[in-house]
Amino acid sequence: MDRNEDSIDLSRLFQIMCDHKPVIFCIVGVCTLVALVISFLLPKQYESTTLVQTRTATKMDISGAAAAMTALGVGGGSVSSPTMNYIELMKSRTVLDPIIDSIDFGTEKKPDAKSFAKSHLDIKNTKGTNLIEVTARGKSPEEAQQISQNVVDNFLLMQTDMNQQTQSLLMKFLDERINGTKQEAEEAEDKLAQFSREHKVYSPTDQAKAVIEQMAAYDKEIGKAEVEAASAQASLSAANEKLGEQKSGSKAYSISDNTTVQKIRDQIVSKRVELAGLEQNYTELHPSVQKAQKELDQLRASLNAEVVSSVDSGATTLNPTHSELSKERALASVNLAVAQASEQALKAQRSKREEELGTFPDDVAEYMRLTREAKIKNEVYANLVKQYEQNRLQAAMESMDIQIIDPANLPDEDRPAAPRKMLITAIGFAIGVLLSFGYGLILYRKIE
Repeated sequence: MDRNEDSIDLSRLFQIMCDHKPVIFCIVGVCTLVALVISFLLPKQYESTTLVQTRTATKMDISGAAAAMTALGVGGGSVSSPTMNYIELMKSRTVLDPIIDSIDFGTEKKPDAKSFAKSHLDIKNTKGTNLIEVTARGKSPEEAQQISQNVVDNFLLMQTDMNQQTQSLLMKFLDERINGTKQEAEEAEDKLAQFSREHKVYSPTDQAKAVIEQMAAYDKEIGKAEVEAASAQASLSAANEKLGEQKSGSKAYSISDNTTVQKIRDQIVSKRVELAGLEQNYTELHPSVQKAQKELDQLRASLNAEVVSSVDSGATTLNPTHSELSKERALASVNLAVAQASEQALKAQRSKREEELGTFPDDVAEYMRLTREAKIKNEVYANLVKQYEQNRLQAAMESMDIQIIDPANLPDEDRPAAPRKMLITAIGFAIGVLLSFGYGLILYRKIE
């Protein structure tokens, strides 16, 4: 009986509603009309979209081989993806504040960057691609187009400024190292010339020439290691200056204690010694040398990926820029340790090899030592100058991280994105129908 009292006879309900059709139609009509009027009263909004493509940035080669700085997004989830970093940076105050200042909000209070991004921007990444859509909403077609275009333009200016700052710091440290190396090379040449004059030794014997040629491979690798160490030190100093004295520094330096990192580092050192030994007997085109070089490059790439993964798994960063700088500092720190360890191992192996090749008169032995030292210093200086020029070119290319595929379009003034009149009217009609059912239920209860 209780269930019968609580149940509703739908046929009876519809009959009651049909008996009061004028009122029902009036409710639905009024709601639909009100919704239609509201859709015309709401301010128009227009949307303009800019499509950009992110370029996988190739950072400076701080290890002497491909440093694989594109691995910045490896192992860190979506937060570490360069594309996602760009999206977040586009919502920063540096990008949006100039746009907010250029817009006339009338009597309304100017929003902050976060509120403005939420109400005026829709920045999204097409999954699985490096494309970013920057959709901006404005009160007029021109305003929407201006906002969309300015977001991309301001972001490019910010990226260029940041990259130039980092590169200028790096160039400053490299420049200082180049000047020091040049002086060392000149001093080494002066010592060799002075020794030659004093001891009347101007040309080594054939046997000494053979020794010098055999030692050339070690000298070459030692020179490379010195350049890598100087370059990594410059990168480390630049990253430290950019980051400042922040707590994350302890994390960057403790990465070298990682067991996997240590293992790969030792493998790199051993492989470099092996490569120097092969280069004593074979040219760079020999299959054995090429195979060893390929394995060395793979080890370096594995080291970079492991370092980045370690930073991602344990570092809590303040923002995407801080995250990338932390990874760059960690990579520079580890690569500096690898270069220094490689240099020590190569020098030890070279000394051991010298002992195996026999002894020479003191004058000849000293002449050979000074000759090799001068050669190494000059090679280090030449390589540093070469890298300095490469970094200058890199600085000019850094602003190309984002490429505009489709510039911001000018929306059709007769086709605003909002308000959507048909949708609002349909919602008003649906509300009217629901109110009509409510009115019918009230009448049903009264009659029952």
